[in-house]
Amino acid sequence: MTNYTYDELNEGDVHTFEFTASRESVDLFAKATGDSNPVHMDEEFAKTTPFGGCIAHGVLSIGYISAVLGRDFPGNGTIYLSQTAKFLAPVPVGSTLKVSVQVAEKLPKGTVKLNTSVFLGETLVVSGEALVKAPRVKI
Repeated sequence: MTNYTYDELNEGDVHTFEFTASRESVDLFAKATGDSNPVHMDEEFAKTTPFGGCIAHGVLSIGYISAVLGRDFPGNGTIYLSQTAKFLAPVPVGSTLKVSVQVAEKLPKGTVKLNTSVFLGETLVVSGEALVKAPRVKI
C-alpha cells in the first residue's frame, strides 16, 4: 500500500495494480447491487451470447479503480468526486485486469484530474477520467 499527499503528486505520475474479476467477485457484486443479469450469472445463457460465456459487470471495473484511488494512489483520505467511463470490451469472468491511474492535472484546492484505464492483457477495456480530492497530509 502506498499513499500520496496532494503535494507529492506530479503530472504524469502513474500507478498500476492488478485485480481478478473472479466468479466470487461477480457474485458478490450482483448480491450487493441486485444486478443479476444472466450474462453475468448464468453460464448456460451466457454461452448463447456473442461473448461465449459469463462476463463481469462493467461497473465492477470501476470498483477496482475506486479501490486503487482510496487505498494506494493517491491513497488514504482520497475523496472520489466524479468518474467518466467508456466500456470498450467485455471482461470474461476469471480474467486478471490491470488498473492504471495517471495524474493528468493538479487543480486548485487539492483536486486532481486522473486518467483511468483498465486493461485485459494489452486490450483497453475501460477508459475514463476521475476527479478526486487528494489528502493534504499523510493518513
